[in-house]
Amino acid sequence: MLAVFEKATGNPPEELRLPSVGLDSDGKGTREEILQTFRLLWPESTFYHLSNGNFMTLSHGAQSPLHPSRSMVVMDDIFCIFIGTLVNICELRRHYGLSRQATEAMLVVEAYKVLRDRAPYPPDQVIKDLEGKFAFIIFDAKSGTLFVARDREGSIQLKWGMAGDGSLVLSDDPNTIEKACGKSSASFPPGCIFMNGNGLISIDHPLHKVKAIACQDDDGKICGVMFQVDLFTRLQSIPRNGSAANWADTAIVEGD
Repeated sequence: MLAVFEKATGNPPEELRLPSVGLDSDGKGTREEILQTFRLLWPESTFYHLSNGNFMTLSHGAQSPLHPSRSMVVMDDIFCIFIGTLVNICELRRHYGLSRQATEAMLVVEAYKVLRDRAPYPPDQVIKDLEGKFAFIIFDAKSGTLFVARDREGSIQLKWGMAGDGSLVLSDDPNTIEKACGKSSASFPPGCIFMNGNGLISIDHPLHKVKAIACQDDDGKICGVMFQVDLFTRLQSIPRNGSAANWADTAIVEGD
């Protein structure tokens, strides 16, 4: 899978740039170049072109016909790519009032809609109900909200990075990320949610900051970045009531 969003939409963490500071043109791709490269590699992929040159695409090359673990759906202008399996999908279908034909992608879209429209609780509470191995990307075209999540164990590979034009790039293919972002990339932290208005949130520690940690090589140069929960830095309380307006737009203030 691959999803690319302009900087103003994706709002990628600036720390993703750290490994490429001082290097010439390390983040090599623009959105157009990334799309062209992916299409050459995976011509059978499903593509969705979004506003402002943003796009989401899913390759079906590695999909099993008996146990499909890769799916992409569009419901009510909400785009979702889901990779993995939810072991409690039957229970979740009943909870959300969905048919037995509803896929994992359909289910997480429904969970997002409930959270956005009616929820009196923060997003981590809904993600906690998902049991299994998964990574997914949701983009709400109406509100411009980007919602990304990965299971606690990091069972499904998911990387993110910043392209040469500042765009946020998300993919389960390390080679795609490397070509698009060079060294300006990292593993998406397991057990976390990313929202373009709120930043990273830990599923199990939502009131603690998820911070970037620079990794250095033997020469003391930054060679990578990893993100992990800082149990010593707390965030302000996450709002627990409201509607689509205050759920999607309320920012979490991070302490220095």
